[in-house]
Amino acid sequence: MSIGTPLHLFNSLTRSLEQFQPIDPDLVRVYTCGPTVYNYQHIGNMRAFLFADTLGRVLRWKGYAVRHVINITDVGHLTSDADAGDDKMEKAAAAEAKSIWEIAAHYTEAFKLDVERLNIMPPYMWSVATDHVAEMIEFAGKIAPEHCYQIDSGLYFDATTVPDYGRLARAGSDDVGESRLDPVSGKRHPQDFAIWRKSPPGEQRQMEWDSPWGKGAPGWHLECSVMSLKHLGHPFDIHTGGIDHREIHHPNEIAQNQAYCDCSDSGARVWMHNNFLVDRGSKMSKSTGEFLRLQTLVDAGFHPLAYRLMCLQAHYRSELEFTWENLAAASTRLKRIVMAIDSLRMSTDETVRGETAPYLARLDEAVSDDLNTPKALPVLDELLADKRLSPAARLSVLGDFGAVLGLDIGGLRRKDLRVRPKIATLTEPEIDARLAERQEARAAKDFARSDMIRDELAAAGVDVMDGDPLGWDWKIDL
Repeated sequence: MSIGTPLHLFNSLTRSLEQFQPIDPDLVRVYTCGPTVYNYQHIGNMRAFLFADTLGRVLRWKGYAVRHVINITDVGHLTSDADAGDDKMEKAAAAEAKSIWEIAAHYTEAFKLDVERLNIMPPYMWSVATDHVAEMIEFAGKIAPEHCYQIDSGLYFDATTVPDYGRLARAGSDDVGESRLDPVSGKRHPQDFAIWRKSPPGEQRQMEWDSPWGKGAPGWHLECSVMSLKHLGHPFDIHTGGIDHREIHHPNEIAQNQAYCDCSDSGARVWMHNNFLVDRGSKMSKSTGEFLRLQTLVDAGFHPLAYRLMCLQAHYRSELEFTWENLAAASTRLKRIVMAIDSLRMSTDETVRGETAPYLARLDEAVSDDLNTPKALPVLDELLADKRLSPAARLSVLGDFGAVLGLDIGGLRRKDLRVRPKIATLTEPEIDARLAERQEARAAKDFARSDMIRDELAAAGVDVMDGDPLGWDWKIDL
């Protein structure tokens, strides 16, 4: 549906809030930097895809058709994110004694499962890097004569050959992220970057192709330019990614796009970046060997949508701290939302009474302000609690809130949120039996025994909630 509040989005390229105007009024084209499938995605990675999903949902809410492309990086991404170090895919394949193709297939499917569990809408296209190597070689061949040079390790892009290199990273400061650029022998300038990496002499990679610059593999930055321009055209509307991409990866994409089109255009009209998810426990990075992934949260007894709600409670451009307490609070809030909806469904009054339009207008106003989901969530809370509206009236607009927020509030039930932790020591029949004993004790006014059973269940991670129709829930102290 189309609502009247103009949509404003923060453009990282200009560091300003701008009213969104699509290139084509009938279709918004969006590209999101996708995962490198050498391992499971940590929950910080998944925040980027939740943000991109919220963007797509808001665009559809505003009445636009959306063509969303997410790439799958299965070649070319080095461990340093720059031009030195091992290829992430090659390193993972060696560590697990599998082929790169097996590694890519396994972790791609694991990523897509996480996407599904977080209720992220699948894109128009999953664009796989290795399916586009021929186009990458063709792209590199076009820009090489005027913008590239060869050294022993491959073909490199000369960043001084395009106008205002690094303005995406530099907007508002002089820091282009050079401190993250690793030295490579023969590079002319620190900012120059690999377009094609030659296989070292005497070494055969699992993934390598013939090219005019020797047998090897494409650079990581090349794939996104090639796939975004191929599938979305030039220019397209919006490019998204994590804020870490703003410093090197996306400036390099822009430089390649400028070289290819022989223009000053950045490729996308709007560049958007979500901020970091911060874990003070230092388990977010895959490099430590121990990191938080969505399955970790599920194993601890949390529904995946509790994590989605936790992310929605912070603005995408704000740093968000992960703690188990924050996740538990989001889980409790989600349960309250679902229980309120269940209560409305039990009403026998099917008459739609009251005006819901003001709530929809406030929802639209919030998300039209640069996807301000923290401002939108209280609107949902107020709607559910507004007794001036009949239960049927409140239920009638839940589909709109669900479509924008992606919380599946129309289909989610309280029992779905009762996730059994991996470390649980009691079976559900055992819990039910202990609860029955507790009820007998309460009926006999044996409150000492009732409290003892409650304490025993709490020690096993079972939180007994008197008055709750479900009788009990899981609670894990982490």
